Amino acid sequence: MDDEQRYRALHSRDSRFDGVFYTAVRTTGIYCRPSCPAITPRRENVHFYRSAAAAQENGYRACKRCRPDTVPGSPEWNLRADVVGRAIRLINDGAVDRGGVGALAGALGYSERQLNRLLTTEVGAGPLALARAERAHTARVLVETTDMPMADTAFASGFASLRQFNETMRAIYDRSPTEMRRAAKGRVDGEPTTPGTITLRLPYRGHIDLAATLAFLGERAVPGVEEYTDGVYRRTLRLAHGPGVVELGPSSGSTHVLCRLRLTRPRDLPGAVRRCRSLLDLDADPEAVAEVLGPDPLLGPLLRRRPGARAPGHTDPEELTVRAVLGQQVSVRAARTLAGRLVERFGEPLERPDGALTHTFPSPQALAAADPAGLSIPLARGRALAGVAEAIAEGRVDLGPGCDRDEAERGLVALRGIGPWTARYVRMRGLGDPDVFLETDLGVRRSLERAGVAAAPAAAARRARAWSPWRSYATHLLWASLGPGHGGDEEGRRCRPDLRHVNEG
Repeated sequence: MDDEQRYRALHSRDSRFDGVFYTAVRTTGIYCRPSCPAITPRRENVHFYRSAAAAQENGYRACKRCRPDTVPGSPEWNLRADVVGRAIRLINDGAVDRGGVGALAGALGYSERQLNRLLTTEVGAGPLALARAERAHTARVLVETTDMPMADTAFASGFASLRQFNETMRAIYDRSPTEMRRAAKGRVDGEPTTPGTITLRLPYRGHIDLAATLAFLGERAVPGVEEYTDGVYRRTLRLAHGPGVVELGPSSGSTHVLCRLRLTRPRDLPGAVRRCRSLLDLDADPEAVAEVLGPDPLLGPLLRRRPGARAPGHTDPEELTVRAVLGQQVSVRAARTLAGRLVERFGEPLERPDGALTHTFPSPQALAAADPAGLSIPLARGRALAGVAEAIAEGRVDLGPGCDRDEAERGLVALRGIGPWTARYVRMRGLGDPDVFLETDLGVRRSLERAGVAAAPAAAARRARAWSPWRSYATHLLWASLGPGHGGDEEGRRCRPDLRHVNEG
């Protein structure tokens, strides 16, 4: 988009562009989201930024009315696989706060100077400014939704000192943290904040088929790690500073998902929120997906039956990879049982169980040390499971938020017992790639056959080229057309034609 197109979107208050760009008004010193209900400023007084951090770096304060720092993230960063997209995902995960800019640059294979130049050119702000914006947003959530002492809030958000915390919050929000807490209602959806729990609303753009997305996750819930009851999904999380528990469900607001988090350390909040957003695909742009898939004679009717369909991701691609291997050639129910046994033997128990949630999923390190013959699965599959866990634990395969997706796929396929379907499925759900089509998947083939179109893998792949760059959504729509229990890590792999990973060894 050029600035004139951005100004037209601003004039029409088009919420589709919230998070894609930000508008700063020179005469007021305030930056807003494009859909801000305030009077549209004159064109000569408006400057546009690609990120909230860029607006803040140029001295603008966040609008108190539209709260631009709380908008959905730009879908561009899920689509892009270059170094800038990878860097943004790592920064949003808290990489700068954990290891500094040097560690971030090293993880991406660039020097600090190169990385700063690339980010400044693309989004108008360097890694420190982007991390500062994330830090301020985390602090705002803790200030407004918890009773945590301000000093604890400052350090939990990643600030080096209480003075830096107060100065940053005043500069960005034009209020002190104490004033922000006093103004906050302390409630989300009319419910009081539970002690020890951070309650917040996760925004999204457009429509969302939240019930179907949560049901998809609930059908695959592993005992001890996940549960799904009355339309609410809960699970444990393995985070940088300790385990956590998250609950996700519908909100009374039409543009938010209600999220409740119980964390060992509040400083894990940015990472936990990023995982939840990836899990529910909340940064997607359903209008952009509909523009490509809607006119298609096969997918259009499916999309109209499920407006706002998402491509569910996962909170932990390492866990997803292990579960995909574990569930080879068994039903969804059997795979859940096997995963539950694995959790009982190798999972880390929570200090305080939360209802049916008792463990975090086993770490790659724990599974790499397991005896493949004692995993209650065929030996070849047990060796594949231990092998992939060892490769992840040793860093030979990187599945982190800043990984190179192509390299991760090649690394998985190179492992004994891992076929192309597995690697691409992990790429789609674990790494959040919106453009993966599983043409050899059993559920996809059945859906195509039912529609009376060519279902052979080569023919299906050719047809799917027209669905790029949203082929992951096409895959999920085809699965959904078959009803519950079809598609995904277990069902999609059960009868696929390439069984190299089962027969090897």
